[in-house]
Amino acid sequence: MSVYVGNLSYEVTEASLSAVFAEYGSVKRVQLPTDRETGRVRGFGFVEMGSDAEETAAIDALDGAEWMGRDLKVNKAKPREDRGSFGGNRGNYSGRNRY
Repeated sequence: MSVYVGNLSYEVTEASLSAVFAEYGSVKRVQLPTDRETGRVRGFGFVEMGSDAEETAAIDALDGAEWMGRDLKVNKAKPREDRGSFGGNRGNYSGRNRY
């Protein structure tokens, strides 16, 4: 049971996000991805709740709610898509025109 939370303030912490979601049930885990180069929070995160009912309650209450000066986007997280590997020689394309 994981919830996607978008449009987060860059000042958000795992503890502050956990506290908001704890009002709607048990929070198992909070994940805030960071930018590789700057180390800054990327503006979205994931919250894992204890049950589907708690997840639904949090989504219903928090989607569109204003928090830390931002209107949150909260919905059920979708499974991560396999984007394939980058690099290699796909389709034997070398970037040159061959005539």
